[in-house]
Amino acid sequence: MIEPTRLLAIRHGETDWNVQLRIQGHVDIALNERGRRQAARLAAALADEPPAVVYSSDLQRARDTAAALAGAAGSEMRLHPGLRERSFGCFEGLTFAEVEQRWPEDAARWRRRDPDFAPPGGESLRAFHERATATVAALAAAHRGAGIAVVSHGGVLDCLYRAAVRVDLQAPRTWQLGNASINRLLHGAGGFVLVGWNDAAHLDAAD
Repeated sequence: MIEPTRLLAIRHGETDWNVQLRIQGHVDIALNERGRRQAARLAAALADEPPAVVYSSDLQRARDTAAALAGAAGSEMRLHPGLRERSFGCFEGLTFAEVEQRWPEDAARWRRRDPDFAPPGGESLRAFHERATATVAALAAAHRGAGIAVVSHGGVLDCLYRAAVRVDLQAPRTWQLGNASINRLLHGAGGFVLVGWNDAAHLDAAD
């Protein structure tokens, strides 16, 4: 019997746009000072369970978080654009209130989690979900029986959670997606399985 892949799924550390509630998408925003502290705390917390490989989105907020983890664990780090956040097109850089003011009908479809709505120049929720889950499933399949880390974004982690607990794409989110929290899943023949979610005990001293 082939053992499942053990996944550490990590959201990047905090950015200024997280604090300002601005839509980041594919905009390449850096970690802020608190985000860098969070990355260091995360790395220290996982130093004793080094993943075989640390995969990261190529956007710097994830990449720098992943570099801290890989450095402390002595693990190889590989970038993968399939782990990027959802592209929000013309919404990027704006707050939801600003989107609602400029494009009220589009904002309503977004708020309803219409799976086929794509912001102009961006991805639909359905396409994003398929991209994110397929990317992580393929990475997991390449490391059967081992443990890997995936450092990505809130939207990607949301997709993984939904896939693991079989929650519909349009269901409201009722779970946390904390910056630099530790989330644990398995991936095997039956798909994703949730083990633990949003462990942020290591971050207490980063605040």
